[in-house]
Amino acid sequence: MSQRVADRRILNLIRRMLKSAVVMPDGTRIEVVEGTPQGGPLSPFLSNIVLDEFDQEMARRGLRFVRYADDANVFVRSERAGIRVMSSLRRFLEERLRLQVNEEKSAVRKPEQVHFLGFCFRCTEGVSSIEVALSSKTKRRLMTTIREMTPPNWGRSIMTCMAELSRYLNGWSAYYRLCTAEVPSELGVIDAHVRRRLRAIIVRQKKRPRFLFRYLLSRGVSRQAAAGTAFCGKGSWAKSNRPGIVKAYPPSWFHERLISLKTRWHELNPPRVNDQFVLAL
Repeated sequence: MSQRVADRRILNLIRRMLKSAVVMPDGTRIEVVEGTPQGGPLSPFLSNIVLDEFDQEMARRGLRFVRYADDANVFVRSERAGIRVMSSLRRFLEERLRLQVNEEKSAVRKPEQVHFLGFCFRCTEGVSSIEVALSSKTKRRLMTTIREMTPPNWGRSIMTCMAELSRYLNGWSAYYRLCTAEVPSELGVIDAHVRRRLRAIIVRQKKRPRFLFRYLLSRGVSRQAAAGTAFCGKGSWAKSNRPGIVKAYPPSWFHERLISLKTRWHELNPPRVNDQFVLAL
């Protein structure tokens, strides 16, 4: 940076940020010897500065690539080309930029084996185009977050829970709109799972079967369906899928108050990718 930046104040500020101690939750201070603060804005900022020369080199070679901070994918046509490019780029990074390549993450892989920023690439046999899909890690993380945001012992209003959940799902949809693979059926299953978790909260908040029975009657549920739900002898999760609670809170009731991932998917128009092999660095 000192080759490009003349203002010593900026350089000193960055140096102080790099060398500042890390304070742990218990108050312990850990001196930083190397690296950048994880999760802070300085890390991707410095990565872009250091790897700008790497970007220019790949552009000069005519390679198609995408990079975010220190993660990069290079798109090539064959495995043989990937091995050749991998070897060449490793030499450039290690000898020219004096950077260490993460051998565990770096490999020449087929598109469907690559996981990049929550996405993976899928190649349909007989079709030349590549689809951008959700990675399995992304799906697991989404389900975990939904579970954490809809605990059975939720103590506040169900409307508050749905409002917070809608904000998260709206942001999630905006980020993953880049997907081009057909996944509405998967999102529809997730939407149904979210509705069931919310119904389970409602059931649990009624505390006793007779309170739930009266409440379902007030929602227009027949006595038979209300009794079959309230007095089924099982827990809130089992009751959340009974006809009585589903009739009281049908999908249409949630659609007016909660973001639907499947609906949002159909509102977005993502781009497409057309290469067959991906080199992950």
